[in-house]
Amino acid sequence: MSPSGRPWSLSLLFLLGMASQGISCPSRCSCQYLEVNCTGQQLQEFPVDIPLDTRQLILAANNVSYLPAVELSFLADLVYLDCRKNLLGDNLDFTFIGVAKLVYLDLSFNSLTQVTFSTFSHLLSLVVLKISDNPNLVAIEKDAFANNTWLRQLDVSRTGLTFLDTSTVRDLPNLRLLGLSDNLWHCNCSFLDFITWMMESDVHFPDADNITCYTPAGLRALRMPAAEAQLHLSCLTQLYKQDYVFLCLVGFCIFLAGTMAAWLAGVCAVIYESHASKGEEEEEEEEEEE
Repeated sequence: MSPSGRPWSLSLLFLLGMASQGISCPSRCSCQYLEVNCTGQQLQEFPVDIPLDTRQLILAANNVSYLPAVELSFLADLVYLDCRKNLLGDNLDFTFIGVAKLVYLDLSFNSLTQVTFSTFSHLLSLVVLKISDNPNLVAIEKDAFANNTWLRQLDVSRTGLTFLDTSTVRDLPNLRLLGLSDNLWHCNCSFLDFITWMMESDVHFPDADNITCYTPAGLRALRMPAAEAQLHLSCLTQLYKQDYVFLCLVGFCIFLAGTMAAWLAGVCAVIYESHASKGEEEEEEEEEEE
């Protein structure tokens, strides 16, 4: 082929590729090169006929309640997945096992209930994860993001979370942005370690004014810096009722042990004196007989 024919050949191949993608574009969705957009189409289920070379898939603002792991695994080159404003909930464990190249994942405005180690553990390249605005999300396991070491942006704002273990986010070496606002944080002594990490961390917390305590009532609406001071005062210097009970039990055990030791020492002394006096009497009797 002559050099002058190469541009025409490349253009023809590109047009053929676009045409083939148009033919396989899912119903009610729009398709561009490596992108499928199904925003706001009232889809009830995950769309079929998605081109296998799709890099960006947008399913926002639909009524999808289930993501099929098998169908997703066919999209092995997917790097961007937007599923915000759907009905996803319950268990997403192992759902993303076949899309290991995923870099961006938006699951905000859904009905997620928990995040376990198996939910995102296969997404080794994940950089941005948005799971905000899931009011039913009440638990994130301690090691939920242990494999997501490239995670740079994480948003868990406006959920039902009351507690988050410090190691869950502290052990993410590339984390730079962490959304925590408008959650139901329970600011007790167990949460003090997390608040202290927030104060000392280089991570940026957007909307920091709305990261406040929800319970107990005495700390309601208190921002984290003020909550840390209060918790330091109450948790590190104040003894609770169970602490006094424990100290009383320890004191009683020490007293009982001392009493028992004194009693045993007295018994031993009496036995010794008894044997000693008996020995002296026997010696005197022997001397008299002689």
